[in-house]
Amino acid sequence: QVQLMESGGGLVQPGGSLTLSCAASGGVISPSTVGWYRQVPGKEREWFASSVAYGRRKYADSVKGRFTITRDNAKNTVYLQMNTLKPEDTADYYCYSKHGAEYWGQGTQVTVSS
Repeated sequence: QVQLMESGGGLVQPGGSLTLSCAASGGVISPSTVGWYRQVPGKEREWFASSVAYGRRKYADSVKGRFTITRDNAKNTVYLQMNTLKPEDTADYYCYSKHGAEYWGQGTQVTVSS
């Protein structure tokens, strides 16, 4: 069973940058689609980025041009580079891996505030 652990969240000022990591253990992510969701308490979970096994990436319009998802299959890790952060990006961020079964991390909190 794949276990995912996010890290890198924190407090950042508007316009700033942050990089999240999602480390996988118990299995490899190379054949999987990996991605990120975020959720604000009281609101629906929002998908915003994914990367399929052969590398094609998709983004929600809300983050396109600002966020970049990458994967290092050798390190079994997924990254999310977030630039030009806005207060509305404040949320709990979750990574997932899907290859037949779907696995989720515990989340990391990102707060964008001055």
